[in-house]
Amino acid sequence: MPKLHHVMTASILAGVLAVSFTGATAHATSPLRYAALGDSYSAASGVTPVDPSNLLCLRSTANYPHVLAAATGAHLTDVTCGAAQTKDFSGSQYPGVAPQLDALSADTDLVTFTMGGNDNNTFINAMLACGTAGIFSGGKGSPCKDQHGTSFDDQIETNTYPALVTSLQSIRAKSPTARVAALGYPWITPATADPSCFAKLPLAAGDVPYVHAIQAHLNDVIKRAAQETGATYVDFTDASAGHDACKAASTRWIEPLLFGQNIVPVHPNALGEQRMAEQALSALQLG
Repeated sequence: MPKLHHVMTASILAGVLAVSFTGATAHATSPLRYAALGDSYSAASGVTPVDPSNLLCLRSTANYPHVLAAATGAHLTDVTCGAAQTKDFSGSQYPGVAPQLDALSADTDLVTFTMGGNDNNTFINAMLACGTAGIFSGGKGSPCKDQHGTSFDDQIETNTYPALVTSLQSIRAKSPTARVAALGYPWITPATADPSCFAKLPLAAGDVPYVHAIQAHLNDVIKRAAQETGATYVDFTDASAGHDACKAASTRWIEPLLFGQNIVPVHPNALGEQRMAEQALSALQLG
């Protein structure tokens, strides 16, 4: 009888261990629950193929969230949307488009976004103002800097920075255990003027470093907001150097204002989105 008891006990224990091991293995191999938020740099607006599920957002299925998800086998919920601002994390950007934070839950494992460039209309206002000034000046001097001074930087510091901090805190509240990555923006302009680029990016020589510095400031507030809230900042300062909109089509990550290959200018092309995904994978130590 004792021998039978030991055999039954051993059999039960083996069964329990087998079930536990199977459950642990299934949990360990379950795909990451990945929510992609963000603006047109996240959505890859202008890159084909276009996601037909929401044409208002001009989202591409070749955007960096899709590349990242494919590399990791993650289950992707993509709510990136062209022209999004930080306010669209918590509010509806378009009729029928839910706030981006609605994509998050307590079970979300990974969140990425690129956001902030549309707050205060920073990117579009700077490019239009400085491009127009560059054309009228014939590429000479720094007419945009002379006219606008620190106004773009003041708005970034006063408005965009606190909005990013609040947004990241809201993401953390909805997905407390998720890994959160805030991506910076790859360089649009070189650090100094390139005379051969004026036809594609018509900035006056003195305004090229001015626009470059505005973008550097925006990336800096994204980095600070990420650090303040425990998120990972994905830095493109070095990685995107030499891949700005002035470079050849085969080299650049960002399309120029004029004579580019995407329908949306001054935005990442497919190569740029691929490289953004790779940099995020490296920073997050995934894949």
